Amino acid sequence: MTGSDSPPPEPERPRAAPPDDQRRSPQQGNELDELRRRVSELESVRHEPRHRIRSLGSVLLIILASVLALLAVVAVWANSIVRDTDRYVATMAPLASDPDVQQAVTTRVTNVVLQRIDVDALVAELSRAAAQEGVPPRAASLIGGLSGPIENGLKELVSSTVRRVVSSSAFETAWTNANRRAHTAVDKALTGSADAVVSLKDDQVAIDVGPIVAQVKDRLVSSGFGAAAKIPDVHTDFVVVHGKDVGKIKSYLRVLQIIGNWLPVIAVLIAAAGVFLASHRRRALIGAALGVFAAMVVLGVCLTVFRTVYLDHLPPGTNAGAAGAVYDALVRFLRAGVRAVGALALVTAFGAFFVGPSRAAVFTRHFCSRGIGAGRDVAASAGLRLGAVGRFVHRFKRWIGAAILVVAAIVLFVWSYPTMMVVIWTAVIVLVAFAIREFLDTAPA
Repeated sequence: MTGSDSPPPEPERPRAAPPDDQRRSPQQGNELDELRRRVSELESVRHEPRHRIRSLGSVLLIILASVLALLAVVAVWANSIVRDTDRYVATMAPLASDPDVQQAVTTRVTNVVLQRIDVDALVAELSRAAAQEGVPPRAASLIGGLSGPIENGLKELVSSTVRRVVSSSAFETAWTNANRRAHTAVDKALTGSADAVVSLKDDQVAIDVGPIVAQVKDRLVSSGFGAAAKIPDVHTDFVVVHGKDVGKIKSYLRVLQIIGNWLPVIAVLIAAAGVFLASHRRRALIGAALGVFAAMVVLGVCLTVFRTVYLDHLPPGTNAGAAGAVYDALVRFLRAGVRAVGALALVTAFGAFFVGPSRAAVFTRHFCSRGIGAGRDVAASAGLRLGAVGRFVHRFKRWIGAAILVVAAIVLFVWSYPTMMVVIWTAVIVLVAFAIREFLDTAPA
């Protein structure tokens, strides 16, 4: 083939112009990046005041919810003491077997009984009886000088009789029944109205122990001490709570008792509003939970400090051991409520943390997921076939998780008085339910 037969060369096509971002120089590219950065900063500055206002509002709502949570625990406790007879009896019944309370009741009843017995008249009667029996006048006059020993022996007799009555199981039953019958008087005591069994006067909450005096009288008569039959029916008070601020406290408790049903709901709604208003809601949820936990710690510390202050300001002659036992009995369920709410707050904070993007949370989730997945693979190799169940769980996995949390919340809400162990076991069951959900979750092939 000769050169004349070869085809003519094709004309060179013009190359397409590169885009602007490819044609720009390095200096122009740096300027464009700098411009974009400044625009981003301006947008963030423009939205910053709004974010600050939302964050401030969220913080204020969470703080308010924490304070209301503290008051709500006290309100529920006060409401239960006034309205729930079983709760009140469970609060007061253990005092019947407390040694300090028994000693205080024994001392009080012994003094009342001895005040109703005329020792001088009893000695004079003994002298006359001795004279009538033909005892020499000098011996009869010696009997008249035995008033002191007779009084001491009588005090020992009465005290031992009272001690037997107070330490018997019959006294515990009578104490429990009396408190159950007297429960309606607690509301009157908190509002300042007097009652035959429980009263609030002179800044004291007192219980009438007259029925115990009657039992002691019957025992003395049955043991042969006929002079006890002349003891009249008496009504005497055993002071349960004493303090100059009792009048103020009962007014505050009355207010809390009135709003006790609604204050917990209000606290939860305000906390939810604070979390919803926040820019980072998961962090806000953790903050709200920790705020409630801090409020419970403060309330627990206040109860301990107030106990010390209360015992230090008791009137002279008061049995400090009995007063401490009464205080501990009254706040026993309040402390249980503090522990339960504190445990629930910690569980919520930990739950919100471990669903977050932190390294510890991601590692924990992956570790648990892989461990459960390995167990599922072993079960599958042994012949387990989840089939439609696994596909259903995989499809509705989020809804199943939400249902588990809702059921747990309903259980805690309808439980009359959840304790810390109830909260812990509920959290454990929730974790087990999530583990089962993860085990049943099989992605479609």
